[in-house]
Amino acid sequence: MHKHSRHLLRGIGLVCALALGATACGGSGDGGSDHKAVSAADIRAALKKGGTITVWAWEPTLEQVAADFEKAHPGVTVELVNAGTGNEQYKALQNAMSARKGVPDVAQIEYYAMGQYALTKQLTDLGPFGAGKLSAGFSPGPWNGVKAGGSVYGLPMDSGPMALFYNKRVFDKYRIKVPTTWDEYVDAARALHRADPKAYITNDAGDAGFTTSLLWQAGSRPYKVDGTKVRIDFSDQGARTYTGTWQKLLDEKLLAPVNSWTDDWYKGLGDGTVATLATGAWMPANFASGVKDAAGDWRVAPLPQWTAGGRASAENGGSALALPELGGNEALAYAFVAYANAGEGVRTRVAGGAFPATTAQLNSEEFQDTGFPYFGGQQANKIFAESAANVADDWSYLPYQVYANSVFNDTVGKAYVSGTRLTDGLKSWQDASVEYGDEQGFTVEK
Repeated sequence: MHKHSRHLLRGIGLVCALALGATACGGSGDGGSDHKAVSAADIRAALKKGGTITVWAWEPTLEQVAADFEKAHPGVTVELVNAGTGNEQYKALQNAMSARKGVPDVAQIEYYAMGQYALTKQLTDLGPFGAGKLSAGFSPGPWNGVKAGGSVYGLPMDSGPMALFYNKRVFDKYRIKVPTTWDEYVDAARALHRADPKAYITNDAGDAGFTTSLLWQAGSRPYKVDGTKVRIDFSDQGARTYTGTWQKLLDEKLLAPVNSWTDDWYKGLGDGTVATLATGAWMPANFASGVKDAAGDWRVAPLPQWTAGGRASAENGGSALALPELGGNEALAYAFVAYANAGEGVRTRVAGGAFPATTAQLNSEEFQDTGFPYFGGQQANKIFAESAANVADDWSYLPYQVYANSVFNDTVGKAYVSGTRLTDGLKSWQDASVEYGDEQGFTVEK
């Protein structure tokens, strides 16, 4: 698995610049910071002139956004291409960049993967376009996700502030209180499994994104990044807080050994044997489409806290639209990105089920007062919006987080299938990430 994962990541080009220097895989220019300023007049002129831009993205609401953009600007054609989701697209994108051919003008990139492209100068710095002036319009977590080294490399498209989705029917049946702290969550897990040995508080078979989100919320900051200087440390107090609680769930076998997005997972959500999910605010549409028969059973509550009375949250998922350095027609491409993520396109995407990263939508009465029939008419967006506002904006991912996540199951994942302690699993993950960073030319603080 380790060798296979390394081969996969080499295939999408992470080695390309990291061993040879930060600009070795750069595009046709000298980096975004050397771009001339692009004024609003320049963008208006590009829209008037028209042309074609290619957008690689898997987010379905962009189809209507692209159609609306073309209608508003008759001389513009938006070729929307689904080149795969996540890693599939990143592999295709890196292949195009390496060949210097077929690179899209706009690409959807998840926040955890932004760093690898920014560091290697494969994305256009959007500062000269005035993107920095838009910072106040986005919630803190997503905006932090598009920055690197003081530059802005994308505009946030969506976000995943976390909340607790819980099966109210099951909780009521067994008279279990909705937990407000993670200690109460463990108590609820015990009570539920005692009442029904087939039922579990949640599923968790080991997931890198979920783990880093809980670490984020607990105050752990395992990654510190300054260009090619990296520090990795999973031994801080926040990490100890997380492992001390989650280890109890593992030791007492209180987690359903079911992988998310499988048939067994959907079945568990439907019949109540998986009774909660702590995940991002993008989840409601998946409940409505994948667990239809449980409509009315589920509700949303704030994410449990590590300390009573706390308000900390974290992001789980989300992505941005960025301009690959080797793409063309930059002014027109930026116009589309700004329209989709900071303009009229946001309303279109929210109406289509996307969860916004923009504070105007998050704080609007229309958004917050929306009732969710699936959740018994609950105005769940109020909980999601508050969560978004309480995400700390000082979290960092590794500039090779895609690789790090790929070896999660070989390290931390052992705590889910053997007697390995979660703290030991995190240490193994740390060691593997340090080793890889050293191999790729990073200066890794031990």
